[in-house]
Order: sequence, then structure tokens, then C-alpha cells
Amino acid sequence: MEASSSIPKSDGEVEEMLDRMLTRLALCDESKLEALVSNLLPLTISSLSAQSPLVRNKVLEILSHVNKRVKHQHEIGLPLFSLWNLYTDPAASPMVRNFAIVYLEMAFERAPAKEREQIAPKTLENLSKLPQQHQEILLRVAIKVIGECHAKQICDDVSAKYTSLIASQDRELFLDFCLHMLLYQPSSQGGGSSPGLSVFQVNRIMGKQALKGDMLTKRKLGILNVIGTMDQPGESVYPLYIAASVDSQEPVAKKGEDLLKKTASATNLDDPKLINRLFLLFNGTTATEHVAPEHNVAPGNTALKMKLMSAFCRSIAAANNFPATLQCIFGCMFGTGTTLRLKQMGMEFTVWVFKHGKIEQLKLMGPVILNAILKMLDGSTHSEADTLSRETKTFSFQAIGLIAQRLPHLFREKTEMAARLFDALKLETQSLRSTIQEAVISLASAYKDSPENILKDLEVLLLANSLAEQNEARFCALRWATSLYNSQHCPSLYICMLSVADPKLDIRELALEGLFLKEEGRSIVSNHDHKYPKFVEMLEYILKQQPKLLDSTEMRSQKLLFPSQVYLVMIKFLVKCFELEMEERNPQAVGTEFLNSVQRMCLLLEHSLAFEGSAELHACASKALVSVGSYLPEMVEVYCSQKIVWLRRLLSHTDLSTRESASRLIGMGSCALSDAESCSLLSELISSVSQPQKLRFEEQHGRLCAVGYVSAHCLYRMPAVSEAVTQNAVKCLVDVVNLETALLASVAMEALGHIGICSALPLLVSNSSPVLEVLQDRLSKLLSGDDIKSIQKIALSLGHICSNEMSSSHLKIALDLLFSLSRSKAEEILFAAGEALSFLWGGVPVTADMILKTNFSSLSMDSNFLMRELKNLSQNMSDAKTDANEDNRVATRNTITGKLFDTLLYSSRKDERCAGTVWMLSLTMYCGQQPSIQLMLPKIQEAFSHLLGDQNELTQELASQGMSIVYDLGDASMKQNLVDALVNTLTGTSKRKRAIKLVEESEVFQEGTIGESPSGGKISTYKELCNLANEMGQPDLIYKFMDLANHQASLNSKRGAAFGFSKIAKQAGDALQPHLQLLIPRLIRYQYDPDKNVQDAMAHIWKALIQDPKKAVDEHLNHIFDDLLVQCGSRLWRSREASCLALADIIQGRKFDQVGEHLKRLWIASFRAMDDIKETVRNAGEKLCRAVTSLTIRICDVTLTKLSDARQAMDIVLPLLLSEGIMSKVNSVRKASIGVVMKLAKGAGIALRPHLSDLVCCMLESLSSLEDQGLNYVELHAANIGIETEKLENLRISISKGSPMWETLDLCINIVDIESLDQLIPRLTQLVRGSVGLNTRVGVASFFSLLIQKVGTEIKPFTGMLLRLLFPVAKEEKSSAAKRAFSSACGIVLKYSSPSQAQSLIEETAALHSGDRSSQIACASLLKSFSSTAPDIMSGHQSTIIPAIFISRFEDDKQISSLFEEVWEDITSGERVTLQLFLQEIVNHICESITSSSWASKKKSGRAICKLSEVLGESLSPHHNRLLQCLVNEIPGRLWEGKDALLDALGALSVSCHEAITNEDPTSPTTILSLICFACKKKVKKYRESAFSCLEKVIIAFGDPEFFNTVFPMLYEICNTASVRKSSQVPSASDAVKIESENGDDGQVSLEKIMECVTSCIQVATIDDILRRKADLIHVLLISLSPGFLWNVKMSGISCVGKLCSRFQRLWNDSMDGLLPSDATKFAHELYHSLVPKLLECIITVKIAQVHVAASQCLFELIQLYSMVSSLHPVEVDFKAEIISLLEVEKSEEAKSLLRKSRDTLPNLPSLS
Repeated sequence: MEASSSIPKSDGEVEEMLDRMLTRLALCDESKLEALVSNLLPLTISSLSAQSPLVRNKVLEILSHVNKRVKHQHEIGLPLFSLWNLYTDPAASPMVRNFAIVYLEMAFERAPAKEREQIAPKTLENLSKLPQQHQEILLRVAIKVIGECHAKQICDDVSAKYTSLIASQDRELFLDFCLHMLLYQPSSQGGGSSPGLSVFQVNRIMGKQALKGDMLTKRKLGILNVIGTMDQPGESVYPLYIAASVDSQEPVAKKGEDLLKKTASATNLDDPKLINRLFLLFNGTTATEHVAPEHNVAPGNTALKMKLMSAFCRSIAAANNFPATLQCIFGCMFGTGTTLRLKQMGMEFTVWVFKHGKIEQLKLMGPVILNAILKMLDGSTHSEADTLSRETKTFSFQAIGLIAQRLPHLFREKTEMAARLFDALKLETQSLRSTIQEAVISLASAYKDSPENILKDLEVLLLANSLAEQNEARFCALRWATSLYNSQHCPSLYICMLSVADPKLDIRELALEGLFLKEEGRSIVSNHDHKYPKFVEMLEYILKQQPKLLDSTEMRSQKLLFPSQVYLVMIKFLVKCFELEMEERNPQAVGTEFLNSVQRMCLLLEHSLAFEGSAELHACASKALVSVGSYLPEMVEVYCSQKIVWLRRLLSHTDLSTRESASRLIGMGSCALSDAESCSLLSELISSVSQPQKLRFEEQHGRLCAVGYVSAHCLYRMPAVSEAVTQNAVKCLVDVVNLETALLASVAMEALGHIGICSALPLLVSNSSPVLEVLQDRLSKLLSGDDIKSIQKIALSLGHICSNEMSSSHLKIALDLLFSLSRSKAEEILFAAGEALSFLWGGVPVTADMILKTNFSSLSMDSNFLMRELKNLSQNMSDAKTDANEDNRVATRNTITGKLFDTLLYSSRKDERCAGTVWMLSLTMYCGQQPSIQLMLPKIQEAFSHLLGDQNELTQELASQGMSIVYDLGDASMKQNLVDALVNTLTGTSKRKRAIKLVEESEVFQEGTIGESPSGGKISTYKELCNLANEMGQPDLIYKFMDLANHQASLNSKRGAAFGFSKIAKQAGDALQPHLQLLIPRLIRYQYDPDKNVQDAMAHIWKALIQDPKKAVDEHLNHIFDDLLVQCGSRLWRSREASCLALADIIQGRKFDQVGEHLKRLWIASFRAMDDIKETVRNAGEKLCRAVTSLTIRICDVTLTKLSDARQAMDIVLPLLLSEGIMSKVNSVRKASIGVVMKLAKGAGIALRPHLSDLVCCMLESLSSLEDQGLNYVELHAANIGIETEKLENLRISISKGSPMWETLDLCINIVDIESLDQLIPRLTQLVRGSVGLNTRVGVASFFSLLIQKVGTEIKPFTGMLLRLLFPVAKEEKSSAAKRAFSSACGIVLKYSSPSQAQSLIEETAALHSGDRSSQIACASLLKSFSSTAPDIMSGHQSTIIPAIFISRFEDDKQISSLFEEVWEDITSGERVTLQLFLQEIVNHICESITSSSWASKKKSGRAICKLSEVLGESLSPHHNRLLQCLVNEIPGRLWEGKDALLDALGALSVSCHEAITNEDPTSPTTILSLICFACKKKVKKYRESAFSCLEKVIIAFGDPEFFNTVFPMLYEICNTASVRKSSQVPSASDAVKIESENGDDGQVSLEKIMECVTSCIQVATIDDILRRKADLIHVLLISLSPGFLWNVKMSGISCVGKLCSRFQRLWNDSMDGLLPSDATKFAHELYHSLVPKLLECIITVKIAQVHVAASQCLFELIQLYSMVSSLHPVEVDFKAEIISLLEVEKSEEAKSLLRKSRDTLPNLPSLS
């Protein structure tokens, strides 16, 4: 037949066939039309391929008939799958396809939802190759299905079909159609285009059906659900989500917004194709594009435009997509229907365009956009009330600022824009001013290269705005002034001066920067190269702006023309200009013009000293006058001599600095006076100090200072004034020292010092005693006080006094006084004493003129050696006065040297060491050029080296400072020795230092370093440490304490050495180069030391030593790595911590060739640090781990690193992470390793392939090994706590699939290639055999499934091995979850296996159904997997698996049966059809199973026969003989559990095939009956019950009247036996109404079953047979209605009575002559009188409504039956009274109605009376 069917038919044969089909179609009724059309329609349409017109006409006739009958009956389905196969057939002709697609569209409308959603994805396959009309039809069909089936959700299977079937071109067509559908909004007018669409596009998506309401909403939601699960690139779906997010329907908009948020981050908004699509949605079709009117795309609606604008403002491509960009901006600003919001967004986009647009395009479009912005600003008001208008303005000004930066040439030729923006700063609201301010600042850069005339005009504008009320205008004016003009531009500097007094802090600071009075300078000038204007020009400009500055009076009563702060900075700036100019020119060659300017400067200073000025201004002005005098002393002396009276008033000023400066100026003025005038002035000052009445402190202080300066100048002048005047002054000052307070005494001593610096102090006139001897006691007392400033002044004055002193006794007094300060803790006092000792030593670079005629205060203040580099004081050495009697100072120097080296520098007291360090440093710094100091340099170096490790930070810093000075002073060999010593100190290889003897009070640790003693006392000194060690009973503990102290000293030495090194490094230069290899690694490590002080110190040396840090680190990178990695394992925690932190920073941004050889050690170091005992080291280790992680991920990322490097890095890192990281016992290490591996898998790409097998196996093993152990514990005790094991397993698997390990496995799947399989598959098979954890086993199986799906047909070489591996595992696996997973993997492998492998696997799987429970579950799981993954292969083996599945559905185990039930539903399309197709195979299988030795097989075979009989009915007849024979053979014999199923099967088979059984062998029913009757006599209750049920079915099925005579006697006997047993019991009154289970003996069957059999016998018996056994029958009925039985037995009896009544009623009705047999009438009479009382009794005693209704119905039928024969047999007993009484108490309405009918029928019956 197959051969004949493949021969093509002729046209005639086809026409004849079609004619027959038309006839069948015409004769077919409506109920069978669907089945006929399903077969007829595909065949008819395929016939259109014939060329014969007759055939085609016949086809059209058939199709016309089909259309007429089917068109309006939508319930009639069409063959969807067949039509689709016909349409997609490659051999189909165009005409066939054209007709097929028409009916295909109709079939989709009628098909069930399941079919439609399965085939809809296939309609999109190869869509791009179809004609356009077909494309539109299929797209509409697919979208309609999507809307109807997926509006709420989409299942994973269907989603996978959409994802996998769509190729790139098909996807674009589909997504475009979806976009048009999402854009479509129904118009109220109807027709036309929709926003964002053309008329053509609207017609394309609508077709012939209008899209409105819920239908459109559902389609849009369906589209979003489908596309959301398709995992498409963001660039493809972004327009769809944007369109959906602005839909008018809330569900669509909400769904679109959610999807947009998820996709936004992954979407490349710089994709040109995407941006062009978005601009088309925004602008529509432009006028320049020549397209047909119906293809013109309308611009999007307002909501869509606003959404698009937010995307444009994040896309650089959008900013450069001219002219669409320009059209978009103008559309927002001036387009039809624009809104305030659109204008605001348009301006925001303009800002974006100006920021990111290419300069070539901006040059063309910039002026146009700028004019549009100005036009829009002109049309707005200055007080916009709404927020959107304000924001629009904000963006407008931002745009102006940006275009000024990008296109400055548009502005620099005119000042209009500058004036406009400055006006806006003053006129616009406060909220806009900050934005305008930014724009104004940006605009400044546009005017930098403007012509001179423009800059002149801007000067006026800026000066005016610098005085504006609005602080923003003032700030911008100042900003322009500091950025537009150079640092010598006087007008801009003047603006800065005026702005210094501004109320706003930022303006004040900017003004100071503009004047270079802060560290930061102007942006256009580097800080170290300031160029100041000419002093004369700057002063003249100021005076030109404010001429009144020259008006001054000596009364200081004039008003200030500027605020004090302006004066202050004006003076400072002018003084700076003056000093710089004086340094450049010779003071002797100053021109007249300059001198005139200086005089005018003096007037300005005098003007600033007005009363209303601040104290700071007065101090600054007076100091400025002194500074001028230091350069032009003669001029200032003359000027001051004329202002003595005015200056004397300043001596009582409240400000200390002003008083001191005024006294200096009076002293300078005295030089220009005559001797007599000078003496007179001095006498007046002395008398004012010596007068009896007390002066205010300020007056006394000022006059004492003046006495000192004037006296000094009197002695200093040539020739000097008389000694008597000087002696008076000295006596006056000595008296003040002796009598006044410490503060005034110190001032008097300072005055004595000023006199002593000029000449040796004269002897006192009164007792001819030297001053120091007189004051020794007083000074000793003052120096032991607590007034630091006073002590400081006294110490300095001692130095000044002794600088010209010749007497050794006087020098000794001074030394003793100074040495008494050695234990002072005040740094200032120590510095002052050091300076004094320097004066005593001699050679200090200070002259009397410096002290008397400049603002000099002290050497320490002048050099400021702690804050900045030491001034090169040696240049002033030539000016220092050489001591005439150098020999007289030798003793003094020896005394100082002895004190320092023998006592202080190596003292056990830290305060003495600090004092010695300060004084040694002072001597070295101030007297370093002296030969005596030069000779001592080695000794000094040794002392400073020793002090580098001192605990006192000041001592360390000063010692390091001293080292740098020694280096500067020493010769070449000393410099080399010093460098070597410092390097050794830093690298830890220095020699042992000089020992210091410890005394009891020697401080070993700083207070609080090692806590407190047990008694709560402090532990710091040597004595306290010894006591603590003794108290603890461990005297040797003191050595450990000292070891700690030495370690601390070592750190201190390094810190101190660093301070010294930072100074030396700048000068050492090449001498340090050989040491860099050792120094750099340690310096880097020390910069991360936990001690902040060490960090700071090392940072200083690093900055000083390394000019280019990056280059230095790169050159020594390997040494750095080696040192740090070694120190990561140091025994010192601080070294470990510092090394980790240093490594974390060093490796940032490194390439593989730099770190490759160290990468493994870096990981090991980080892991070790993360497991450190100390928390801070662990934290540092975690930081290092994060840094190494970042480095590793970057160098393993093939998009960032060369593939070869990435592979090498992966070779190093991945094995380490898998072996030592993930398997580590340290939680943090394990967690970090997993994170790194996952990130590596994301970025490494194909570089991961060589390690794929290791990585995958490690991740799979980790699924179990890294699982929370608590879950294992819970699973072990799940049964005890009521948790289902399977649910818990599913939970564990779900958790593991959400873990990073599984995410990594997903990533591994994506990079698998063919070569990888050769390594991966064997490792996975090994894991399948050896793994133990649930998660791992399920993970392996799932990974197999994903892997095979990924590689597809490439897995074929491995299918045989995999099937041999996976099938036994799936069979034997105990866990149901694991069994399902391996079954699924088997199914995937089956899909790609060979036919022989598939056949073998399926047969082995089917054979499992007869195995143990585990095998059966495995069978079901495997078959379910096969059916879902390889349905095509399964379809060829259904004859093998269908019987096994069918019979396994009837297993006793509910779980197994339900599993096979699911498989059955999945495989079969309809149960009846499937059973008919495979009936032969099923029957064979049943027969084999029923004859097996397994009772369970027999049992389920019986149940299977029942199901076959139930479903197929008579269709089972062809096979009844085999089944019946098997049953007949199996039922006899011994009983076994479940054998009752065979009886049920026999009954069911008899019911369904009774005709075939009778026809084939008439004796078969009798044989069956005998077999069943024999079974009814068995002793097992359940078996007997089934036998009686079967007996009832057989009797009714065969309907043989002879069965009554065979069966009824047996039933009668059984009833009698039951009656006797029941009567032997004593029934209670309520037995009849209690609902309880029968408690008969074993083998006793419920009387209910027997009565049902009696009923069936009555149904088939003849009347004669019934009458023959009437007595027995009545007896049986009475037994069933007796009180001893339950209500259900009574119901069976009542039913039997009813059946009997109906038989006899039919008999009366069928009697043609109206004559009734007498036996029958008698039987009716007997029935009435016997059974009516029993029925009434049942109604009374049983309280169940169901029984009442049935008994009332039966009663009524009995009375009716009896009414027919009542004339022959009158009523003997009247039951009317009983019925009436029952009516009164009956509650059931139905029963009442029947009782009333019975009552009404009774009066018609004749009675005996």
C-alpha cells in the first residue's frame, strides 16, 4: 500500500477523488463536519498544484462549500498543524501557499489556545523570505496569539521557542511590527495615522480588524511579555519599551516602564542605528525626505517626545546626529504643540549637545542655536513663577556658558554678551543666579584673546560690577579680573583689593589669590613665578582712583576711605612690590620719581594709621614703614624725625606690634636729630618711665621699648652721645627689671639687649657694678617663673647683652642663667636660649642695624626651621661683625661644648636631651661657618644620629634637621658617610648606638604605651618597669620590656632619619642613586606603616628623594614586589599590615608583563593575610585581596588584555583559586575566591577554555561542599519535624542554583567549543560516578542538559558513552530530584543519539516499569523527559512505550501511578484514539503481565482491563477472547492480595463485550457466571465483595433469564445465614439508625451487595420464575428491611422492592385482555401486606431523609400496584392511620408529598369489611 500511495495520481483521478470528497462533505452532518474538514481541507488545497482547470474548479467548489458551512460556526475547528505544514512545504506552489495562508489565518482563530501558542513562534521562522502580504498576515496572526495567550504571562517553553527560532532578519521584522503595534493609539475620528506611525504602518498592523479597547491592551501586554523573555540586545528593544512606557493604558505603561528600567543599563545609547530610530520617532519624516504621503511618519506625541528627550540627553551619538539634532532642538523650542516641559527638556538637550558635540558641527550649528536661545530669553520675563520656566532658563544660561567654551570666537569681538549676562546676574531671581554665574565664568575664557579696546571696555564693566549689590555679580567681576588680565595689570589688581573686604568668604579668598597673598595664585600664572606690577604704577593707579589718600593730619582723626581690610592688603601688596623692586636696584641709585612715590606711600601709611582703623591695620602700616626704612633708612629717618610727636602717641597704642614698630621708628627718627635733641628725647622718655605715678601698661611698655631703641641709636651713632645719658637709661631699665612685674622686666631686659648689641653695657653709676651681677638673682628668679614670653625675651636679651661683653665672669653668669633652662618643656624657651647661646658663641649673622632698623625679632622666627627650608643665612655672614677678641670666647665655647656633649645630649632625661638638641641645632645653624663648629661636625653628626631614635618627637625632628645642616656644612667625605649612615638606619642595618645609662627615673616608654600597673599606677620609667617585673614574679621580664623599647626606638630612628633624609636628599643628588634599590621598597612600605608619624616621615623623604615617583616605582618594581611579598610573612604584624596595604596600591593599573611573575605570590600573600591572627592585618589582607581581584579580572579580560597575556594569567590564577582558594577553610578566603572565579568567567571569555574542565568540576563540587551544613542537618531530621524530604531537596537545589557557583557554570556554558568537549566530558563522567552531594549530582545533570543544548549536534560522538553513563544513574538514584535531573539529561542526549542507541535506550526504559519502585519512578521520569525533549524520536517508538505507560498507570503506589498519569497525558493527544491505535500492543502487554508470577502485575493488569473496557466499550470486542481467556484462567486457584481486581476486570469486560462474548460462544456467559458464583463463596471479605459486584454486572450485562434460577438460591441461602447471625445478637433500639461499620466475621459480605445482586436477578428473571420463588423472595425482602440491619441495607431492599413493583406494573400494563394471572395477583396481595408494615417501620425508625424519601416512594408504588388487584383481593389491614401519623411528624417535603399520594390512594382500595 505504501508503494501504491507514493505513485502520483492523474488529474482525472484527482478530480474523481475531489468529487467524492465533495459528496461526503455535502452528506456530512454538523456533528461530524469538523473531523471531515480536518482531513479534507489540506488535501483539497494541496490539489491546487495540479495544472488542470477542472481540478482547480473542483477545489474551488469544495472550498466554497467549506466556507459556507464553516464561516459562521466558529466552534468548528480547522486543521492548524496540517495547514501550517502545507504552507511551509518547500515543494508547495505559490497558489497552494496563497490558499493555505487564508485558511491558516482562519484556523488560528478557531484553534485551542495550547495549539496556537505552540505554533505561533514557528510562524516567525524565515519570515523575511516570504512575500510582504504573507509577512503581514503571519505577523498579525502571531501578535493576535501573543495578545490572547500571553497577556498575563508566558511559560518558559514557549519563550524559548521565540528566542531560538528567530534569526536576525526575522527578528527585525518582528520587532518593527511590535514597535508599530505599541505605538498605535486608536483615534477618536478613525483612520489616518497615529503619532510615531505612517498611514501605511497603521494599515499594516490593523489589517481588516479595528484595534480597540481591551484587545489592543492585551496585545501590547503580550508583546511586552514575549519580548521581555527573549533576551534581546537592549538596542533592539529599547524603542519598544519607550513606546510602551508612555502608553495611555496604565498596565501597558507600567510594564513598559519596568522593562525599560531593567534594560536601560545594558543599552548602548551611542548605537547609531538606535539613535536614528529614536529620532525618527521624535521628528517623524522630515521635509527633505522624498517619500509617498502614506509613508510619511508622523512625529511622536508629547509624552513620547519627553521620554525620548531623556534618552537623548544620555547619548553622545544623539548630540552629533545633525541635522536631526537641530530639528529636535527647534521642535522642542518653537515646534507646534510644544509645552513648557518640552522646552525645558529641549534646552537640557542643547546643553548636552554643546558639551558633547563635535567641534566641526558646532561651528555650523552653534550660531543658529545661540540666536534661538537669545530669542527665547528675550521673550521671557525676569520673574518666572513656574518651575519649568525657571529650569528652561537655567539650561539656557548653561548652554551659553558651554558654547562660550567651545566656540569662543562668537563672543570675543563684542562686549554685549558679557554685559547681558552681568545684567542677568543682577536682574534674575536668586534661584537662577548660580547658573548664570557659571555661564559668566565660562564666558570669561572667550575674551582672553580679545582686542585691546574690548579689554578696556571690560575694565569699566568689571569695576562697576565689583561694587554691585548682588554678590554673584561681584564674584564674577573678580573672577574675570583675575583670569582675563595678567598679574601686572593694575586695574584688575585694584578690583582684587576692593574685594578683600567683601562680606562673602569665597570672594575674599579669591581676591587674596588674585593678589598672591595666599599660597594659591592666579590660574594663568604659576605660583612660583609671580610677576608683580611696578611699585610706582600700582601706587599711582590707587591714588588716581582715590586721591584723598594723600590728605593726612598728624591728629589721626581723618576718615578711612576704604575698609580696614582693603587698606591691609593694599599695604601688603605695595610693600611687596616695593621690596621686589628695591632688591632689583641699587638703593644708592634710586631716582627722584621713585623717592617721591615712596614719600607718597608714607602718606598713605600715615593715612591708614587713623583712629578708626583696626589694630591689625595699624600694626601692618607701622611695620610697612619700618620695612621702607630698612631699604631707605635716611629718608625714613628724616621723615620720622619730623613725626616724633605723632609717633610718641602711638607708643600707648593697644596693639603690641604697633607699639614696638613705633618705638623702632622713634629710634630711627632720633638718628636724624641733633645730639642735643636726641639726648632731650631720651631724657623725656626716661623721666616718663621713672615718674612716681603709675602709667598704663601699654604706655609703660611703649616707652621702655623707645628708651632701648633711642639709647642704642645714641650709642651706635658716630660719635656716640655722652656716657652719662646712656648710664641713666641703663639705670632706669635696671630699676624696672628689679622692681616691676615679669612682663615689664622682660621688656626692660629686651631694651638692655638692644643697647648691648651696639656696645658693652656701661657700669652702673651708683655702685660701679656690672649690670649682670646686679641682676643675676632677679634674672634667676624670673627665668624659673612660668611666663614663657617673658623668659623668652630675657633669654634673647642675655645673648644680645653678651655679644659685645669681654668679661669672662659676666659670660659665666649668662651661661649659668641659660643652662638653668635645660629642663624647660616649653619649646619657645629652648629656641630662645639656643639663639642666645649662639650669640655667646659668636659669629651669628646678625648686625645691630638688622635688629634696630628692620622688623627683625629673632633668628628662630626669621629662619622658621620647623616649617620650611632654612634660609641661606651664610650669605649674611659677611655682614656679621667679627669678634675682636676671639680668644676670650674660647672658654665660653668650651663650657658650652662640655655642657652639650657631656651632660645634655646623652642625658637619661628626655627633656635635657631635647634642650641639648635644640641648642646644638641652633649653634650649628647660626654659627655653622665658624671654624670651631666646622671642627666639631663629626661629633655633632654622631650626636644627631643618636638622637634620631629618641622618644620625643621634637627631638627626632630637630635631630633630623640637624643632620641636613651638618650635611650642608660638611665636606664630601662627611656627606658620603652621612648618607650611608641614614640609609643603614632606614634599611635596618645601622650600627649599635651609644649606650645610655639608665637611672631610676629614666623614661623607657611613653606614658600609657603599655597600660597601667596592677595597682593602677603609670608604667613608663625604668624603676616602674623593674617593680612590675618583680611583682609578677618574673624578673627576667625586664629584658623583654627593654627589647620592646629598643624596637620602638628603631621605629623612631627610622622616622627621625626620614626627616633628616628629606632635607639631605635634595642636596645629595647622585650620591643616593646606588642606594635606591634598597631604599625604595622600604620607603614604600614605611609609608603604609600603622604609625601615622612614621607614615608622615617617610612621605617627606619620598617626596624629597623621588622626583618622578611613577618612573621610580616602575624601574624598581620587581625589587618592590620581592621585598613586600617577603614582608607579608614577617613575624612583625606592622610589617605584614604595611606590606599588604602597599601591595594593594602598587598593583593598581599594572599590566600582565609587570605583575605576571608575582601574581601567584600575590594571591598567596592575600590569602595568608586574610587568615592572620591580628584584625588590622586581616583588614589589610582583604584590601589587598580586593586589589588583586581587580587586577586579575582586568588582565584576564580578553577585551582589555591581549589574548596571550590573558591566557597566561588564567593559567597562573585559576588553578590556585580552585585548589587553594575555594577549598580553603577560611570563610573570607573561600568567599573571595568564588567571587573572583565568577568574575573571571564573565570577563575572560575564550581564555577560560583551557581550564574549563577544572573550573566546571570545581564549581559543581562546590555546590555541595560550600552548602550551609545546617540544611544537611535539617534534611537528616526532616521526618521528625514534619518536613517532606522532597520539598527540602527542592529547596536546597533552588538555593544552589541561585549561588555564584551556578552563575559561573552558566557563564562557562557560553564559551564551550568542540575542542573543550574532549576534556570536559570525561571529567564530568568521572564526577557523575564519584560525586556524593545532592547539589553536585543535580548540578552535574543540569550542566549536562545545558551543555548539550549549547553544543547541539556536536555532542553526537559522545552520546553512546553518555547514555551508558546516565541511564544507570537515573535508574539507581535514590533522590527523586536527582533522578529527575539525570532523566532530563538522558532526554537531551537521546535527542542527538543514533536510531539504534535511541531504540535500545527506550526499550530499556520501558522495561523498567515492571521493576522495583525505584525503577518504576525512573521509568516515569525518563519517559517524561524523553517526551518533552525528543518527541520526534519518541513518536517512532510509541508501540513500545504506550503499553508500558498505560498499564503502569494502575500501580498501587499513588506516586508512581500519578507520575505515569502525567507521562500519559504528555504523550497522548486523546485517550480513546491512543488506545485504539495501540490496542493490539496493549492487549499483548496485559496478557503477558496477567500471566506473570507477580501478583502486582496481575492486579494492575486487571485494572488496565477495567480502564480499556470503560473507555473503548464495544471497540474492545476484537480482543475480548484473549482477555477473557486470561481472566478465566487466572481467577480460579488460590487467593492473593489484590486478586479482586481480576473480578472487577471480568465484570467490566462482560459489560463492554457481552454481545461479542455471547455471539462467539453462547456457553461463555454460563461459564463466567459459574466462575463468579464460585468466587462468591470464598472466605475473604474483600474478594467476595468484588465477586458480588462482578456478579451484579454480569447478570445485567448478559441478561440471561436462566441466571435467576442459578443465582437466587445461593443468594437466598446467604441472606438466611445473615438473618440467623443477626437475630442471634440482641439489637438495641437504635441499631437501625446508627451509622456504623458492619462487624461481621471474616468472609461475611454486606447484605447490601447481596440485595443489589437480588435486584439484578429480578431485572432479568421471567415472571414465572419470580412467582415460583415468591415466598423466598418475600423472605429475602423482609430480612433486608428488618431492624437489625443498617440503613444502606434497607435502601438496597427498598430498591429491590421498587424493581419488583415495576416488573409487575409492566406486566399489568402489557396484558392485552385485561386478565391478570391469579398467581401474580396473589403475589401482589402478599407483597402489600408483608412489606407495607416494614416500610412504615423504616420511616419511623430510621432518621435519614434519603431513607424516608425512598421508602415513601416504594410505599406509593406498592399501593399503586395493589390497587390494580385490590378488586380480587380486598385489603385486610388498613394502614391509613399510620400514614397520617407519619405525615404529621415528617420533615422532608418530598417524603410528605409521596405519603400524601399514598394516603389519597388508600380510600380507593376495597376492604374486607
